Amino acid sequence: MPSRVLRGFWKLTWLETKIFAREPMGFVGTLLVPLLIFVIIGRAFGLNKPMTAPTGAAPFNVAILAVIFIAISAVQSLVAIISIYREGGILKRLRSTPLSPVTIMGAQVVVKLMFTVISLALLMLAGRRLFPDVMRVNVFSFTAAVVLSTFSILSLGFVLASLVPTARFAQPISAAVLYPMLALSGLFYPVNRFPPALRWFAYLFPTTHAVALLQGVWNGSGWGAHWLNVAALLVLFGGYTALSTRVFRWE
Repeated sequence: MPSRVLRGFWKLTWLETKIFAREPMGFVGTLLVPLLIFVIIGRAFGLNKPMTAPTGAAPFNVAILAVIFIAISAVQSLVAIISIYREGGILKRLRSTPLSPVTIMGAQVVVKLMFTVISLALLMLAGRRLFPDVMRVNVFSFTAAVVLSTFSILSLGFVLASLVPTARFAQPISAAVLYPMLALSGLFYPVNRFPPALRWFAYLFPTTHAVALLQGVWNGSGWGAHWLNVAALLVLFGGYTALSTRVFRWE
């Protein structure tokens, strides 16, 4: 990357960081909502009770649900911000600069990943405090899995952000895509029990592979046992990123 473009990238990243920190919905949605989901649902299922924690009282992994919500919130924020820029003519002005769609999206990704790690840190701290009997996961391995998963899920957000015309449609369109992805992810019901057509449809979404990898790391089976999911997350990232560069709309 030429030095001029690189400087522009970091300036844009810093600007996006300040904008994101000032945006109530993005900031609260990424940092606080997943934490509240984790604490409230965790307490509802009694994860703070030593007698039930080892056996897992919840019918799904509450921590992974919160982590997926972190990624979904990041995608919704990405789609909303890009659509606001498009509607306000900001993207049109950026088009006259050396910044490409990849550079613009890349700055958004850096900001979203940074706040994802902060949100995950808050979640882990709360978990160690409130649910110490169930928070025995390898922190570094789990964090790496979360970052990779968010990275891949954001790539689908690239496509949505490239197509959504105005801010008015950003939230409903992103919700219509993301929440069915969560339902098909295997977090609530095993993917291998889906009908064949629905199963293959689910495999096209990064959330399905993210849940499998996160669950594997959480259970201790590790990355090696889920290398196919890791490969799928990387392939989907490449595919969705390539698609977004083709369909990206400046105005």
